Amino acid sequence: MTLNMEKLEPLLGTVVNELGAASNAALVILGDKLGLFRALSHGAMRPAELAEKTGTHERYVREWLSAQAASGFVEYDTGTGTFSLSPEQAAVFADEDSPAFLAGAFSFLTAVYHDEPKLTDAFRTGEGLHWGERCNCLFCGIERFFRTGYRTNLVAEWLPALDGVVEKLERGAKVADVGCGHGASTLLMAEAFPNSEFVGIDYHDASIAHAQSQAAGRANIRFDTARAQDFAGAGYDLVTMFDALHDMGDPVGAVTHAKRVLRDDGTLMLVEPAAGDDLGENLNPVGRAYYAGSTHICVPTSLNQEVGLALGAQAGAKRIGEVVRSGGFTRFRKATANPFNMILEARP
Repeated sequence: MTLNMEKLEPLLGTVVNELGAASNAALVILGDKLGLFRALSHGAMRPAELAEKTGTHERYVREWLSAQAASGFVEYDTGTGTFSLSPEQAAVFADEDSPAFLAGAFSFLTAVYHDEPKLTDAFRTGEGLHWGERCNCLFCGIERFFRTGYRTNLVAEWLPALDGVVEKLERGAKVADVGCGHGASTLLMAEAFPNSEFVGIDYHDASIAHAQSQAAGRANIRFDTARAQDFAGAGYDLVTMFDALHDMGDPVGAVTHAKRVLRDDGTLMLVEPAAGDDLGENLNPVGRAYYAGSTHICVPTSLNQEVGLALGAQAGAKRIGEVVRSGGFTRFRKATANPFNMILEARP
């Protein structure tokens, strides 16, 4: 075998960088869990000071800080021997209310590695993995990953991009949030539009139980365990599916039922991962993250369900549009988009 060193050396550099990133991901989870990032956001500290502030041991903290500094996640001052977070680093790793917060996104990686033996078997058999059989930290991790984007964009940008929907919600509308998981999207909408009624729907009992615990005391929201293809109710003004349609085994059935329960002037809102219609358009850092997540989570979840269409997280607007039209909708458009999401609107 003859190797081209001009190609090999940069490839090895990339792989070494990836090994460091994969290993440090567990340390980001640890730092988030122990409050190390949050404590460090209050000012520059030496390892012993951060350890004292967080009730941890200095030697561990010193090594953790060194790993974060090498990753570019914290700053290190060689003159004072202190570590700190820049405003940008704090926004990403320490401030859960920041529109740039991503530390929570690392949370579901524990489940990814924990469930790797199951995924290995699935590759061999072609069978799927039931959502309820995944490691529990997947559910909380997914919620924290998506909640940042929902909190930042849902009420301020995404709903206003839909034709006439905000006006209906302000007056008082009936809304079904299908595939709601822990209910982050449902809760945000219910808080923003108190005159409207919201029902969050998911087929996973444990997720619905968690969502119900978060909704205590809110009169305009409830959560039900049901399938997307046959959940109860009718006369909805808005049906939403946040990062859920591509995970469904029978997305055409889900869309068909959404049309069935919508009013004649109702709207189906789909929030899907940002993607082009061809693989070549998605060979970038965002597409890379989504393809990996799709392999771990989205495709096996869909293959476990009836039909098992397995759209995947990078299906693209064209393929989603085909599903929507197969479900009976005649009007379909991309209402708005950002680097991480595309918001799709369908009307009967």
